[in-house]
Amino acid sequence: MMLVKIYQNYLTNKQRKSFDMNIPSFTCLFDLLAAFPDETSCIMHLETVRWAKGVESPYDPQSKTYRYGDGKYMCSNTGKYFNVKTNTIFHATKIPLQKWFMAIYLVTNHKKGISSCQLARDINITQKSAWFMLQKIRERFCCENNGELDGEVELDETFVGGKNKNRHSNKKVQNSQGRSFKDKTPVLGMLERGGKVIAKVIKNTSVKQITPFILETVKKTSTLFTDEWCGYNLVGKLYKHFIVDHSKRQYVNENAHTNNIEGFWTWVKRSVIGIYHYVSRKHLQKYVNELAFRYNTRHLNEVTRFSLLLSNTNNRITHKELIGG
Repeated sequence: MMLVKIYQNYLTNKQRKSFDMNIPSFTCLFDLLAAFPDETSCIMHLETVRWAKGVESPYDPQSKTYRYGDGKYMCSNTGKYFNVKTNTIFHATKIPLQKWFMAIYLVTNHKKGISSCQLARDINITQKSAWFMLQKIRERFCCENNGELDGEVELDETFVGGKNKNRHSNKKVQNSQGRSFKDKTPVLGMLERGGKVIAKVIKNTSVKQITPFILETVKKTSTLFTDEWCGYNLVGKLYKHFIVDHSKRQYVNENAHTNNIEGFWTWVKRSVIGIYHYVSRKHLQKYVNELAFRYNTRHLNEVTRFSLLLSNTNNRITHKELIGG
């Protein structure tokens, strides 16, 4: 339960008491609706999560704030009014918070994700609105796709995109076999054994592109396990490094293997193929963030996972910004 302890470190004592005592435990969507039956209950919970240390102005964190009833506040220094949804993914939304909570619950608890078409049917909104909601939520999944890794760390890359052999003859891409990424997008994965995974979309798999990501993510005291790809040659000189040579059909050499990170890639591919069907390069990092979040919180219960995401919603993003990439 190491991940549970890591999550608990994110929270103040007041937040932990709120999650443990004030919020009913829920294990299904029916229980969630019972816990948050109306807009007022959703706002109260969001205030507890976002303002555990007291109401804070999104315009000036050092300013005094004044309450004007019905969840409305004023920033003393700027004179601007705000509420708990200001400058969050819920900013100026016309969709009830109860539906947002349902969407967050569904996307965080479906093992392989949920499509915008399915979410639109489940909470009775348009597909366009459902896609917008999901993209906003995915923006905040980045809270679990960062940090530092230590100990035994497995490194590997994968390529996300359709298989050339499945394309129509007039859509096939020439010379796209192996590590070619003319028609695919490479993703670098770093997984700490017994810990979390961090995955980043990269331009290519060269030494120049891979090395900076590894240096800023993996501590120098770590032991690296990789395949034989030459892109790891430089970090192999900076870390304790073990290689399994897949080209020689070597997959395990005592403690040296990359089976855990490859298992994560299998999960990523199943999600893309089975749920989303197609993911563009422009938005791929958001989907990678979602899958990393789901992997890193797999041992948490529904309430904790739901509240973890709610506590990281402080980011306003407009439709224009999403479409612009």
